[in-house]
Amino acid sequence: MRLAQATKSCLSARAAPRKPCGLVPARPRSSERARARASRDPQPQRPEGEAGKTPEAPQAGAGAGGSGSAATSAAKLVAEVVASPIFYLVAGLVAIKLVASTGEQSLSIFLFAAAPITLLTALSKSSLGKQVQDALTEKLPQLEAEAEATRQRHAAARAASPWFGPNRPQLPAALGGCQPHLTGEVAGDYGFDPLGLAREPAAFRRMHEVELLHARWAMLGAVGALVPEALSISGVELGEPVWWKVGAAKLSSDLTLNWGGIEGFRIAGKQGIGIIAACQAVLMGGPEYARYVGIKSLEPVGVFLPGCPDANYPGGGPFDPLNFSGDAEGYVEQQVKEIKNGRLAMLAFLGYFAQAAATREGPVQNLRDALGL
Repeated sequence: MRLAQATKSCLSARAAPRKPCGLVPARPRSSERARARASRDPQPQRPEGEAGKTPEAPQAGAGAGGSGSAATSAAKLVAEVVASPIFYLVAGLVAIKLVASTGEQSLSIFLFAAAPITLLTALSKSSLGKQVQDALTEKLPQLEAEAEATRQRHAAARAASPWFGPNRPQLPAALGGCQPHLTGEVAGDYGFDPLGLAREPAAFRRMHEVELLHARWAMLGAVGALVPEALSISGVELGEPVWWKVGAAKLSSDLTLNWGGIEGFRIAGKQGIGIIAACQAVLMGGPEYARYVGIKSLEPVGVFLPGCPDANYPGGGPFDPLNFSGDAEGYVEQQVKEIKNGRLAMLAFLGYFAQAAATREGPVQNLRDALGL
């Protein structure tokens, strides 16, 4: 009986809550301490609109993303530079030095000539090129909208220009002008098509492209045929300065051709005609293929060409680095001037041919003879 009572009293004592001593205050729990501290310390007010937001944790891989974006931007810049005609001028100067340092070996010259198209092709096939293309794809809607806005401004400038539309200057019908299928929508349209070769829209577009292409080459060629002969007459030693004699002289001798008569200022000028032709083929093969593919040919390497008003004026960073197309009125006027000067250059080079056949001299010497100099 006493044992049972003792056990009962012991169990009841264990079950009873323990009261803290009056000399030592009880320690509050951690959650209670936090609430008490919050009630004592005032919290800083968060700006309106940010209440309830939790601080954002740094995203994993942010550093990797930043480096990837930098690499993509760098690759796009390389593609724009290599695709630019200005690149070939600067690269030519660099190549001259590099070729000279390698002893002007045929293989090194050919490799330098093939470097631009090889670099662009390798970039388009690489994973980095895929990133560049994906980045361009994301921006395409905005870029195409901007290009369309530019085309609209150019269309308005053409409508206001006296060189376009039904009221433009035209040749008389007796001379083959005033053809009804020519409506003045392109620069230099004087209504001249007496044989009706451009009646079909597809034929008209093709002939317009071919005319511009030949006009631009003629402007370069006309100047290129004059400068060496003028330098030679001034006392600069060029080997063979007359444009139509250079090929024959190169085939029949070991003639070395230096640009501007500066010794060593050449790439393939010391090589045979075969190496010169091979370098020309790889240098021009890439641009010609891109022209054949069309306005979107450089998008695989991240270069967008707006084409204002069409593919004959590709524009963009490589072909309009100074953004002349931003001035719609001035740009439309320049298109008219370009085709006018190009047609004059084509006629001038036809004159070069006729003079060469008749006098066996170059155009500069023909001019000197005509002026009695």
